[in-house]
Amino acid sequence: MPTTPTPPHQAAETARMAAIAARLKAVYPHAVCALEWGGQHGGESELLLRESWKLLVMGRLSAQCTDARVNIVCRELFERFPTVYAMADAAVEDIEAIVRPCGLYRTKARNIKDACHILAEDYGGTVPDDMDTLLTLPGVGRKIANLLLGDIYKKGGVVTDTHCIRICGRLGFYPESLKDPLKVERILTPLIPEAEQSDFCHRIVQFGRDTCTARSPSCGECPLGDLCAHATKNN
Repeated sequence: MPTTPTPPHQAAETARMAAIAARLKAVYPHAVCALEWGGQHGGESELLLRESWKLLVMGRLSAQCTDARVNIVCRELFERFPTVYAMADAAVEDIEAIVRPCGLYRTKARNIKDACHILAEDYGGTVPDDMDTLLTLPGVGRKIANLLLGDIYKKGGVVTDTHCIRICGRLGFYPESLKDPLKVERILTPLIPEAEQSDFCHRIVQFGRDTCTARSPSCGECPLGDLCAHATKNN
């Protein structure tokens, strides 16, 4: 059965994305998750699975909160509740008291406890490895699910956090006014090879902090300037 040819526009955008990804890799050769969950530097698969629940917890806490604050809060949280079973058995009020600085603490604490209970009871304490199952866990949406699938199982997945949405809009892959995470995910996914999606998203976060910041992007110092619609428009 003949394959459907790639539309010229998509082929051009795929090539442009590949060039962007290559430059980001040159600037940030080590793509590391900003959430310090214990497996962000790689390691044995058994360790990644054992610690995977921590990334789920941190992903939930990161909603409307900085990664830096989540890292600080979770040092105390994981010291107090060092296993998924301890977190599942914790009083929700005790979780609330620790995660309060992350905002929306009542909802987040309940989600964390309930999700850890399900992991402990139904999945041997590890995070499931498919999108549909992950989306049934309390507090887990596509952004967290893609993060988990990419970092733990190397399955890829575009994590459409605020950095990704802002920067890829400025780059011109969709209008800068588009802020819908699902629409952004659907646009970007076919442009990035699955094996590179997770690392690309981690690099975008680093790039968004260093250069393409929310308030004042450093277009004059940007390594992507000639590939960026925003920079071209404003030069």
